[in-house]
Amino acid sequence: MTIFLKNKHTLKIDDFYFNCCIGKNGLSKTKIEGDKKTPKGTFGIQHLYYRKDKLKKPKTSLKCIEINRNMGWCDDVNISKKYNKLIKIEKKIRHEKLYRKDYKYDLFIPIKYNFKNIITGKGSCIFIHLTKDYQPTAGCIALKKKDFLILLKLINKRTKIKIY
Repeated sequence: MTIFLKNKHTLKIDDFYFNCCIGKNGLSKTKIEGDKKTPKGTFGIQHLYYRKDKLKKPKTSLKCIEINRNMGWCDDVNISKKYNKLIKIEKKIRHEKLYRKDYKYDLFIPIKYNFKNIITGKGSCIFIHLTKDYQPTAGCIALKKKDFLILLKLINKRTKIKIY
């Protein structure tokens, strides 16, 4: 099963089309940290991360991980051992906070971009996450919650996402 990013506003899986938004600066084959671009290519997806305090565990065949206050995703180009990985938050390591005040990461799935043989600075924290207004992201793909919940029922751990 493959999720297709048909254009910067449409995600397609099977016969379902979902409105979405992508990185503020469009798509790129040569993504770098902080460029606000969504990487082009075909990638696997990881687990579902969710906020148990805000919603019940969604119906999905993906492994579900509860987000807690000390979880972060390392985007620190100076710490190559932890770059683009889930970490326990430390003040001295730059990271994307996963337990947020807003709703954007109440549900998210990491896209396996720059996951194997990680290249520091090539881009991190590329997620499928939530949006309410389809404003451009920092490089992720974002969907409305109702569409995200439908998507979760359609995908599994072998699902790929094709961004072109």
